[in-house]
Amino acid sequence: MMKNKSDCLKLENQLCFPLYVCSKEVIRKYKPYLDKLDLTYTQYIAMMVMWEQKELTVKELGDYLYLDSGTLTPLLKKLEEKGYVHRTRSKEDERNMIISITDEGKALKKRAVHIPAKLSACVNMEPKDAEQLYKLLYQLLDKLAEKEK
Repeated sequence: MMKNKSDCLKLENQLCFPLYVCSKEVIRKYKPYLDKLDLTYTQYIAMMVMWEQKELTVKELGDYLYLDSGTLTPLLKKLEEKGYVHRTRSKEDERNMIISITDEGKALKKRAVHIPAKLSACVNMEPKDAEQLYKLLYQLLDKLAEKEK
């Protein structure tokens, strides 16, 4: 409960702050595992989509990850340099870039499959609490994305 007008500016009253810190700390927990794969966290989540979808446009990948093409282009160039994806212009519409997973990218999945379990052990959260948090975060994400439309 806020007692005066300026209480809204207290850090303890900010929803954004614990979200920010949790995000930063979770990504920090990923780092040692991703370093072994020579991936950043953003490259890792892009590869997660690629493992599932195999081929999609930059726009579709951006929709999955809530990232714009300005962020994705350098990330995808790096993944292509590493041999994990291949980028080609769409024959139907040259404005669209198609991203395809390579055999090396598929093989990387086998090396990454242990990471979610390792992170789950670090967080040490009751499964029902983790499921509730997951649902709440996606509700918030949906609300935020709704406002931008």
